[in-house]
Amino acid sequence: MNDQTPIKEVDLNKQSWTSPKDKSDRFIPRNVQSNLYQLFMSEENSQGSLYNNLLQSSILGKSPTVNQKLFNYKTENKQNEMNKIINNGLKYSATPTKVEPEKPPRKINKRPYKILEAENLQDDFYLNLLDWSPFNALAVGLENSVLIWSGHTSKVSRLCTLEDPDMVCSVAWSQHNQHLSVGNSMGEVEVWDVTKQKVIRKWNGHQGRIGSLAWNNYLLATGSRDRNILVRDVRSPNESIQKYVGHKQEICGLKWSFDEQLLASGGNDNKLFIWSLKNQGEFTHFSQHQAAVKAIGWSPHQHNIVASGGGTADRCIRFFNTQTLEQVDCIDTGSQVCNLMFSKNSNELVSTHGYSLNQIIVWNYNNMSKVATLTGHTQRVLYLSGSPCGQNIVTGAGDETLRFWNVFPQSASKNDHGITRAETIDLR
Repeated sequence: MNDQTPIKEVDLNKQSWTSPKDKSDRFIPRNVQSNLYQLFMSEENSQGSLYNNLLQSSILGKSPTVNQKLFNYKTENKQNEMNKIINNGLKYSATPTKVEPEKPPRKINKRPYKILEAENLQDDFYLNLLDWSPFNALAVGLENSVLIWSGHTSKVSRLCTLEDPDMVCSVAWSQHNQHLSVGNSMGEVEVWDVTKQKVIRKWNGHQGRIGSLAWNNYLLATGSRDRNILVRDVRSPNESIQKYVGHKQEICGLKWSFDEQLLASGGNDNKLFIWSLKNQGEFTHFSQHQAAVKAIGWSPHQHNIVASGGGTADRCIRFFNTQTLEQVDCIDTGSQVCNLMFSKNSNELVSTHGYSLNQIIVWNYNNMSKVATLTGHTQRVLYLSGSPCGQNIVTGAGDETLRFWNVFPQSASKNDHGITRAETIDLR
């Protein structure tokens, strides 16, 4: 359909409301009309005055001066006929029925409000190179460098550059301060104080690249290609406080639950593991996926619900209940699932996709219907993070662009710290 097709407006002042005499806005079947005539014309008032009086009483509210025999019919059939007529619409109601208007669907702008050009953003499914901090700063890993984009000033600064041949494999902000963790290809992780521009902790311990990071207050979980997960406390001098072993291949997704007691991990072995911080080990695991599990999201509204997405051979978003230890739902999305994130402000979630549609989909969690489908990336949408206000998201793809979208409703208690001015910036 042509969007510029004109719509003709009807002038209600010129519209004729006179109906032809041979037309009516109400149809009375012949059998009802016949019964009505026989009912009243067969009694003492042969002129039909009883019928007219009843209509005036029922519709206009007038009190007819009629013979009391009107409501004293002895014949049971006639009484039933009269009750049918009154119940079918002749009885006048002074209170009109209130019809609630349907709430129009929420509109989502299908174009990004900002685009950042991110040269050398890696097209690697197993890495996590993008994170938006609670203080409105965006960290991006580009080859061997970490860059910081300020949401307040739109300025870009370089935090660090690793020595060749080391590469940045993951970045993650602490939720309580200006600390940023950086995982590299050598199996090392650094914690930077971004305000002071210096490293405050540095750990070894992994035998392969660190593709996933997850903060839990002062605890930092790191997942590696060596198939292990290490949990460290930035306040402790010890190398690690817990080690989780269970995956058979590289770990590519990590997310803590909102009560901070469970850690979900996804791996290239098609498994979703749930680890218990209290019990220092495996809580349960799920094996329904048929491809690598990178996309993981915990519901902020139902803390026992975790969602996970499978790779190209699976394409499904699956929902699990950590209380009943059962899969509660499964949606085939039709393409590789790269990321999942629940909205903080509404009962919705967003997923990003790779082969072969490269889409961003906003879902209504109540019935898993699509609220909006966003397109624009020309390669896999491998990276996703949410703004501190919970209203905006940023996505990154192998096409070397970061795109900012306004997808979720605004919170009543928080201000939007995002910039809604449409612009393109070179992030170098």
